[in-house]
Amino acid sequence: MRIKWYGHAAFGLFPGDGPKTITDPYTPETVGYAPISDPADLVIISSADDDAHCRADLIAGDPQVVNALEVADGGGTLETLGISISAIEVCEWEYHPDHAVPGRNGMYRFTLDGINCAHMGDVGNRLSDEQEEFFTDVDILFALAGGHLTIDLPDLMEMIHRMRPKLVIPMHFRTLAYQPRNTLWIESFLMNFREDDIEFVCSSEVDVSRGQIPDRTRVLVMDYVR
Repeated sequence: MRIKWYGHAAFGLFPGDGPKTITDPYTPETVGYAPISDPADLVIISSADDDAHCRADLIAGDPQVVNALEVADGGGTLETLGISISAIEVCEWEYHPDHAVPGRNGMYRFTLDGINCAHMGDVGNRLSDEQEEFFTDVDILFALAGGHLTIDLPDLMEMIHRMRPKLVIPMHFRTLAYQPRNTLWIESFLMNFREDDIEFVCSSEVDVSRGQIPDRTRVLVMDYVR
C-alpha cells in the first residue's frame, strides 16, 4: 500500500486491492498545505463541521464519503466498498479558540491490504479506557503529534505505551506550512522514542506492505506534499 501525506490530518492510502482512500481532507487556505489533487474512491472525515478535517467536496473522483462521527453515533461500524470502518466518538480540545463548545468528532479505523490502520481524528483530550482500547492490534496509527489544539503529548504517549501500535505516523504538528501558535514541532513528539526506533522518510510518499510492519512500536516521519 502506498501512503501519501498531504499535510495536517490528510493522508492518501492507495492499496493494491481495495478503495483508494483519503482521510480528513482540509481547506488549503485554512491550514497552509497544497490542494489535494489525487482522486479517491473513499473519503473518511472525522466530522462534517471542521474545514481543516472535512473537505470531501474538494476531492476528485466522486468518492463515497463516510463521516466517522456518524458511524460512531450509528453503532460504531459501517461496511462500504468492501471494507469495514469502525469509529468511536471523541471531542475537540475543551479550550479550542474557535469553538465555544468543543466539537464532537470521530476516531476511526479500517483495514486495507491486510494492514490495520487507525486515525485519531481531531481528539483534544485524554482518552478514556474505552477510547484507548479502540486502538487494540493497530498496525499503523496516524497520531496527533502537535499537542496544542489536540491531545497533550503525555496523554498520547500513555495510549501508545499501553496499546503498542506497530508503526506510528505523526500528523497535525507544526511545519513550515502549518504554524499555529503553541502547536509543537515534531521534535517534541520524537523525544519520547529511542533514536533507533525513528525513521525519516524525507518524502511525502512511502510504500508499506504487511510484511514490513515492525514487531515493536516504531515512528515513521513523513514530509508533506509540496
